[in-house]
This record gives sequence, structure tokens and C-alpha cells, in this order.
Amino acid sequence: SGLLKACEKRPIPLEKIEALADQLEREIVRESDREISSVEIGEKVMHLLHDFDEVAYVRFASVYRSFKDLNQFMKELRDILDSKSRTTKSK
Repeated sequence: SGLLKACEKRPIPLEKIEALADQLEREIVRESDREISSVEIGEKVMHLLHDFDEVAYVRFASVYRSFKDLNQFMKELRDILDSKSRTTKSK
């Protein structure tokens, strides 16, 4: 439900969200030799969303990481922008 909420009102077809959820499930099953905590699952969702849709990522991260103040939120946004800038420069 968190994944759906993060992608709400974004131009993302439901099929792509379902594919992302399926990818996450495959990763978890691959690591099924041990119990996977909800924290690890949340981190995996954030990692997948980071490359999938930046706005959905920030939405999910803002709830998941429970930003304590605006500075934490702004740091996360700066990290995204820096990452995007590095990617653009390397092309």
C-alpha cells in the first residue's frame, strides 16, 4: 500500500507499479534463506523507487524515514539532485 500511495497521482501505469512490486518480491524470495526485516524491505522499496520515479521515492522516503525536520528532507532532495547531476554529466 505504501508503494501505491507513493505513486499516487503520478503518470505511472498500474502495470509498472505491479512490475516493481513483483521485482521486489523476487529479490526477497531470492534472499529467503533468512528472515528479512521490514526495515530491509523498506530500504529495498526506496532503492527501487529511487531509480523508478524520483517524486514517488521522495514521497515514500518522507513517510518511511519519518523526517524530523525540513533539513533532513532537504538533504534527501539535494542527494537526489546531486545523483541526477552526476548521471547527466557522465552521459
